[in-house]
Amino acid sequence: MARVAFAGLGNMGLAMATRLLAAGHEVGVYNRTAARAESLVRQGAVLFDTPKEACEGVDAVLSMVADDTASREIWLGPDGVLAANLPKNAFAIECSTLSHDWVMQLAAEAAARGLRYIDAPVTGLPEAAAAGALTLLVGASVDDLHAVSGILAAFSGRIIRFGPIGAGTTYKLIVNMIGAVQIASAAEGLAIAERAGLDIAAVADAIATSQAASPQVIRNTRRMAAADHEQNIVFSSALRLKDVEYGVRFARKVGIGSPFGELAERVYRQLCELGHAHVNESKVIDVCRAQPSGAQC
Repeated sequence: MARVAFAGLGNMGLAMATRLLAAGHEVGVYNRTAARAESLVRQGAVLFDTPKEACEGVDAVLSMVADDTASREIWLGPDGVLAANLPKNAFAIECSTLSHDWVMQLAAEAAARGLRYIDAPVTGLPEAAAAGALTLLVGASVDDLHAVSGILAAFSGRIIRFGPIGAGTTYKLIVNMIGAVQIASAAEGLAIAERAGLDIAAVADAIATSQAASPQVIRNTRRMAAADHEQNIVFSSALRLKDVEYGVRFARKVGIGSPFGELAERVYRQLCELGHAHVNESKVIDVCRAQPSGAQC
């Protein structure tokens, strides 16, 4: 078993850290809101006041936070992970969905300190994390991935290696941008159906078994039909906007235009500007409902 530090105890991170404890690893944790760690402490985790303290002498550090800003503070802040006394060849594992530029910078910072960086954003809901069934989208060397597989197996059911460091994030940004486009398009369709007098609950049910279905479309159209945006938030509007912004930025970096991604970005920015940043992303249907004829949703 390994000595592991875990930083970032949102719904996903909390479930992942719980799985690491259940697998028998020695786990130290850090979160800005310390109360989030109470259940982990009861199960044997040790809570620390800073990432630096949590990471002293560990075999691996995992992070699961919202965005580049939070990740940068966790790793490079004055009391961050990379200020700790970490053993040579310890693993730095970033599971958050971050910009490609920041991932590559962070990987270089980790390597300069003798650490092995694992680019490992995840896909799956918190329930999948709690069941140890997340899919990890990995960019790493084959040898490093093999060496760290015992830790990753605690919370994952599938590990897909896309190539070297950065490749996991590349795929995650692409698939999350596709998701943003799908959800915004589905919201537009439901708004049209509603205006035409259709029962949108029936429309959502029909979509679920149609060629247009995907897990995200099914989940979000049902929530749109039920106007269920403020309880049991699976993925917030702010997080969806962040992901599509990073995706569009990466498309530009590699020289590909992204008109659909840019449209989804505008829609989610409108939604956040209307004050709905922290509700479920399904609230995007209200932006579509408000579009005048001839305008783009």
